[in-house]
Amino acid sequence: MSIEKWINTRSRYLNNIPVKPGPVLYWMSRDQRVQHNWALLTAQNIALELQSPLIVAFNLTPSFPLANLRHYDFMLTGLKEVEQDLLSLNIPFIMLYGDPQQTLPAYIHQNRISTVVMDFSPLKIAKQWKETLVTQTQAALIETDAHNIVPIWQASDKQEYAARTIRPKIHKQLPQYLTPIPAIQPMPPHNLPQSHQPTDWNITYAQLKSNTEIKPITWLTPGPQAAQQTLDHFLTHKAPTYATDRNEPSKDALSNLSPYLHFGHISAQHIAHQTTHLESFFEELVVRRELADNFCHHNPHYDSLASAPNWAQQTLADHQQDPREYLYTQQELEQALTHDPAWNAAQTQMLTTGKMHGYMRMYWAKKILEWTPSPAEAYQIAIYLNDTYSIDGRDPNGFTGIAWAIAGVHDRPWKERPIFGKIRYMNYNGLKRKFDIQSYIEKHLPSQKSLFN
Repeated sequence: MSIEKWINTRSRYLNNIPVKPGPVLYWMSRDQRVQHNWALLTAQNIALELQSPLIVAFNLTPSFPLANLRHYDFMLTGLKEVEQDLLSLNIPFIMLYGDPQQTLPAYIHQNRISTVVMDFSPLKIAKQWKETLVTQTQAALIETDAHNIVPIWQASDKQEYAARTIRPKIHKQLPQYLTPIPAIQPMPPHNLPQSHQPTDWNITYAQLKSNTEIKPITWLTPGPQAAQQTLDHFLTHKAPTYATDRNEPSKDALSNLSPYLHFGHISAQHIAHQTTHLESFFEELVVRRELADNFCHHNPHYDSLASAPNWAQQTLADHQQDPREYLYTQQELEQALTHDPAWNAAQTQMLTTGKMHGYMRMYWAKKILEWTPSPAEAYQIAIYLNDTYSIDGRDPNGFTGIAWAIAGVHDRPWKERPIFGKIRYMNYNGLKRKFDIQSYIEKHLPSQKSLFN
């Protein structure tokens, strides 16, 4: 298979420098796995075609906005497994430390890298890293979307209005892109130099400069192997009742795959092959998740109220001065100290487990809008809490969920009411009508003070 075939399928050039013989680097970032990884497949096939060495590098930033030990531990534990999988295939794994805008150009220059293949991400910080790389290296730079099933630039060239507008575009292209994923093959033994030194993970952890008070989660094991086991458990034990139980927060009905998808420990395409018969799950995995990437990719204001459509900005501005029955500070919200036991239970679930039930997350964000002085402040508090405590924080799904709940993104105007204006409203009585909210509260509230005592 020719090099151009691999580049044109799910990849795109970021500069005009042609691929030429020389070491090929896969800069792993968003998709932290070996198998079912189109970016690594692209890099390997280029290296084999050129008969050149293949190297995989991960650049660790010792501090990252709102990331803490909970997130770093999950990620690094998974990367330990990735390194072992790569070494078994004669592929060296390199851990770089520092600002990627400095460390990557230096590594590329020092090691005479001819081609760099990298993961796609719709988030601003990753885009900035790549823009810097374009200006500071003479290597061919290739971006591969290994995260979405339909590559982001093939699905749509604009911000989609809602799921109903992107759904037909994605489904039309699934026959082309929802295909079997070839396996990564062992490289020739000489691809792994005898001088190669495995990562010293003690040094890696010592590099971290993040909050260590928020401890790692223990109920979910990180890494690609555990991700596959979680998928198998879901298919066997939860899939048959998923459609009816998924919006029941007191039941353990969800797949628990979102942390693995966030860190790229498992491929959405690999999951999709096994879940096409689960209509509601497939909709969330493919359409809703890729809609979130579309929103963050095309709207540079995804992390602020400025992302709201015009109708939402107008209605929120019209009602900003409406009196609030309850007002809470960020610290009070963080510690789950509101009058609402359902909201406190949701916040406590996130504090203690790093995860919040998806239905409760909608309610959680809308109440922040109701209980803070302004929509802009509500937006920022919601991002702070989600990105600090959710194991899958700093993710397009999180940004898009907050934008939907507070800013009307991917929604329509509803009946006008105080504070919310025409933004969709949710209340406690609605929770009681839909499911056994008391069981959910009793499940999560007893431990609510443990993180702060």
